[in-house]
Amino acid sequence: MGNTTESTTTDPRARRRRGVIVVLAATMMIVFMATVAFSLDVSYMQLCKAKLRAATDAAARAAGEGLSRQQDIEYARQQAKDIAQLNHVAGAPLLLDDPDIIFGRSSQQANGAWAFTPEGSPVNAVRVFGRRTRDSLSGSVPIFFGRVFNVFDFEPIQAATVVRLDRDICLVVDRSSSMKLYLDDTSPTMSTRDSRFCQTPNMSQSRWGALSVAVQRFIDALEQTPQTEHVGLVSYGSNPIGGYCGYWSQADIDAPISEDHTVVTAGMQSISGKSFNGMTNIAAGILKGVDVLTSGNARPYAAKTMVLMSDGAYTEGVQPRQVAPQAAEQDIIIHTITFGEANPDEMQAIADATDGNHYIAPNAQRLQEIFEEIALTLPVVFTD
Repeated sequence: MGNTTESTTTDPRARRRRGVIVVLAATMMIVFMATVAFSLDVSYMQLCKAKLRAATDAAARAAGEGLSRQQDIEYARQQAKDIAQLNHVAGAPLLLDDPDIIFGRSSQQANGAWAFTPEGSPVNAVRVFGRRTRDSLSGSVPIFFGRVFNVFDFEPIQAATVVRLDRDICLVVDRSSSMKLYLDDTSPTMSTRDSRFCQTPNMSQSRWGALSVAVQRFIDALEQTPQTEHVGLVSYGSNPIGGYCGYWSQADIDAPISEDHTVVTAGMQSISGKSFNGMTNIAAGILKGVDVLTSGNARPYAAKTMVLMSDGAYTEGVQPRQVAPQAAEQDIIIHTITFGEANPDEMQAIADATDGNHYIAPNAQRLQEIFEEIALTLPVVFTD
């Protein structure tokens, strides 16, 4: 046994094996330590990216809300900077420079994705780049163990785009004689010999009464949305025909566009107390709605929407689809609602000309649902 032990100790091959094992163990230890160090750096980098994402999102949202509130790009830009600076990334405030905050226009594509056009007009979106790069105001992010491999920092970048579509809305409603017909009437028009012709509308049975309920439901729904809508009201009929009783005009602004939605309710109540009469000049209603949405009360960075309702084919004025492009030129989207005996083809053409939607309301319940659906369409989204 003693000879065997001495032979093993002095065997050169055994000594070489032990040496190789020691070198391998040392190498593996170095690799293990480097892996642990690299893992710590990777975890730290992921944490910094998450904080940068949150800070960038907050800055973009602040810019969108500032643009909505003040309708001023410079104010919105400063809001983004202020909120970003309140957020720390890698122990330092996130500082934004003017080029990091880009205003433009976003539009939704057929596949549902959003396309952002920098400096596009009209402005409805803001994109914020949160940067911790060497050339950014906040600088790059130093790392702890990467310097072993001659890597001293990393440069994360996050982008957030918010589409802030606060809406200026004009309700354009039909007050031709037929709107005083009862919901169960089958005639498309009201005869001048009808006993109701010189009366105010019956609010419990008439088409106008159903419309009034739908408009109030629209106003109530707006109170549930997170954005700020300003709303106005236009009603249309026709020019007077001599000898007949009642209130006549082609189209009127019954409530100027306002953040106070009660002005629309008051406008509807005012019309309800009149013996309105006339034919159906839809084109006049559209043009008056354009006036409202391009007036001095309208906001330059709010999306412009017209909700056009009619219960009959146009019987006076030019063909409505001929004036719809004038609304489109002002970036006004017209959603049309066919109620009662309205001409769906003409109303569809008006909506198509302005990238709006056309709805058909066969009854009062559906009319209310459509108005509410339009009101609750949420136009504020993060797109990246």
